[in-house]
Amino acid sequence: MSSGDPVGDAARAGAPGPAGSAAPEPAREPAGRDPELGTTVAALTDDGLDRVRRRRLLGRLVGQMRDRGADRPRGPRAALRWLVDVVTEAAPHVPIRNRETLRRHFPGLDGDALAERLVRNASRATAAVGAAGGGMAAVEWAVTPTLLSSPVLLAAETVAVVAVELKLVGELHEAYGVPLPDTAGQRAAVLIRSWATQRGVNPLLPGVGIGTILGTATRNELRDRLLRRFGRNLTTLGPFLTGAAVAAFLNGRATRGLGDRLREDLRQARPAIGR
Repeated sequence: MSSGDPVGDAARAGAPGPAGSAAPEPAREPAGRDPELGTTVAALTDDGLDRVRRRRLLGRLVGQMRDRGADRPRGPRAALRWLVDVVTEAAPHVPIRNRETLRRHFPGLDGDALAERLVRNASRATAAVGAAGGGMAAVEWAVTPTLLSSPVLLAAETVAVVAVELKLVGELHEAYGVPLPDTAGQRAAVLIRSWATQRGVNPLLPGVGIGTILGTATRNELRDRLLRRFGRNLTTLGPFLTGAAVAAFLNGRATRGLGDRLREDLRQARPAIGR
């Protein structure tokens, strides 16, 4: 029987559910890491999720992040380093459909038209994540004024939104014919670099694995971008359902902005790569 607390009920759920019809099998998890977290994050990127399923997955992610120590006392810098580690661990699990698969899923669309549909769907997905997080926060306002799990909820929402946007980054590259690396680690490195800089990335440039990229300036860019995203997600904690509405609007607008900037870059990259 449910306790009436969707965050607590979902966090206590055991195994992760299915990752959605369009999601490919996740990459093999490196030793010592949590494959369930990657599976949950991958499932949250499905833009076909209904509201109930999305909230349950977000609640499960809250529980998994709490199990990994998200609620331990940390200074701001240590907390950001922890969040960077979670994002870079989850990134290889983000399912990216190649161009052929995208054209099957969106018949009759290609190029700009396909890219516009991807941006629209991703904007709706991140808005829905914000609404789900705001709904959970609203329950906590009603149940307890201390909001003890709010930092974990904010971290989980941030990771979920970033994962949706990483998927958008990858699929926009595919839509414009800019291929991504085949290996999960190299692909994740390209996605993280593109998301952190908010620019399209030419994967034909000398690439590095995800372990190397963490020792470069990209890690600092990722940290700064995550800080801005986390700050924006603070709107989730508005009283009652105001946080849900504002978080949904801001998430959707930010994702739309990211998509539009990437499209401009990739339109310019496509002819050069075609030659």
